[in-house]
Amino acid sequence: MIINNEARKKSSYVLLILNILVVILVSSNLRSPIISVAPVLSDVRDALQLDNFQVSMLTSIPLFMFATCSVLVSRFSHKFTISRFLMYSLIILSFGLLLRITGSLWTLFAGSLFIGLGICIGNVITPGYVKSNFPKQIGMMTGIFAVSMNLTAALASGFSVRIGEWTGFGWRGSLGIWLVIAGLGLLVLMLEIIFNKKNTDEKKTAVSVSDFNMFKSAQAWNISIFMGLQSLFYYCLVTWLPSLLTDFNMKGDSPGWVLFFIQITMIPIAFCCPIIASKMKDQRIMIVFICTLMFTSTMMFAWLGAQWVYFNAVIIGISNGLSFSLSILFFSTRTKNSANAIKISGMAQSVGYLIAAFGPPVFGKLHDWDDSWKSSFYFLSIAVILMFYFGMKAARNKTVED
Repeated sequence: MIINNEARKKSSYVLLILNILVVILVSSNLRSPIISVAPVLSDVRDALQLDNFQVSMLTSIPLFMFATCSVLVSRFSHKFTISRFLMYSLIILSFGLLLRITGSLWTLFAGSLFIGLGICIGNVITPGYVKSNFPKQIGMMTGIFAVSMNLTAALASGFSVRIGEWTGFGWRGSLGIWLVIAGLGLLVLMLEIIFNKKNTDEKKTAVSVSDFNMFKSAQAWNISIFMGLQSLFYYCLVTWLPSLLTDFNMKGDSPGWVLFFIQITMIPIAFCCPIIASKMKDQRIMIVFICTLMFTSTMMFAWLGAQWVYFNAVIIGISNGLSFSLSILFFSTRTKNSANAIKISGMAQSVGYLIAAFGPPVFGKLHDWDDSWKSSFYFLSIAVILMFYFGMKAARNKTVED
C-alpha cells in the first residue's frame, strides 16, 4: 500500500510537470510566429516585391483565421481530448512555419493561413486546458500562460533580425527558427498523452458538451468586443511600429528593440494581473487604468513621434499586458465550467480577431493618406474609447450564463 501511494505521488508530480510544460510551450507558440515578421518586414518586402497592402496581410491573414475558425474549434472541442487537440494545433502550425519560408509569394500567404489555423486552435483550447487541469490555480496559470507568450514574443521582436544573420538564412532563418519551439511543444504533448495512457486512473481531460448559446449572452459580447479592441491596438502597433519608427529616423534594428522593450515590460504585468484580478470582486478599476494608459500612448505618438519612445513603450507594455491577460482571465472567471470556458474563448477570439484583423490594413491605409501617422493614431484612440465602454461592462462580476 505504501509503495502504491509513493508511486501515485510520483505519477502525480510527473503529470503536474508535464501539464505546466504544456501550458508554457503551447503559449510560447501563440504569438512569436506572427510577431517575428515585423522586424524583418522590409527584407521580406524587398525579396518578394510586396506592396503595403500585401505586407499588412502577413499579420491580418492569421487574424482572419482566428476570426473565422475559433467558433468552429470550440464546437468540435469535445471530439478529442484537450491534449490531442493541442497536439494537432502544433502539427498544423509547424507545417505553416515550414511552408512560409520556402520562398514564393504563394507559399508565404499559404503558410500564414496554416499558421493562423494552428495558433487559433491553441488560443481557443488552452484556457479550457488551464481550467480543467488547474481549477484552483487559474489566476497563476493564466499568468504563466501570458508570460510565456510575451517572453517568446519579446525574443521574436528583439532578436529576429540577428537570428537571420546568425543562421545565415536572412529572413527565412528569422521566421523558421520557431519550428524548434513548436517541435518542443509537440514532444511534451506526446509525452503527456503517453503518460496518461499508461496511468488510466488519471482523469481524462476531455471537455463535456455544453448546449449554452454563447451568442445570446450580452456578457459574452462585452468580453468578445473588449478582446477584439485590445487585440486591434496590439497588432496595429506590432505590425507598423518598426516602419513608423524608421520614418521617425530610427536606424538599424532599433525599431525591433522598441518592440522587444514593449514585450519585456508586459511580462511581469501579464503574470501579476491574473493573480490579482482573480481575487477582485470586479475589475473595472483596471479597465480605467488600462484605457487611460493606451489613450496617452496614442496621443504621444501622434504629437511627439519618436520622442520619449522608450517611456511610451513602457506605457504600451503595461497597458497591453494588463488588457491581454485580463481578456484571457475572463474566459475562465466569467464561466461556470470548462466547456463554456472553451465556448467563450472561441466566440471572443472569433469576434475579437475579426475586429482586430481590420486594424493593421486600416492603420496602414490611413498612413497612405497622412504621412505624419497622426490619422492612424487618432483611429487607435477611437478604438480605445470603445474599448473602455465594453471593458467596463465585461469587468462586472457577472458570468456569461447569468
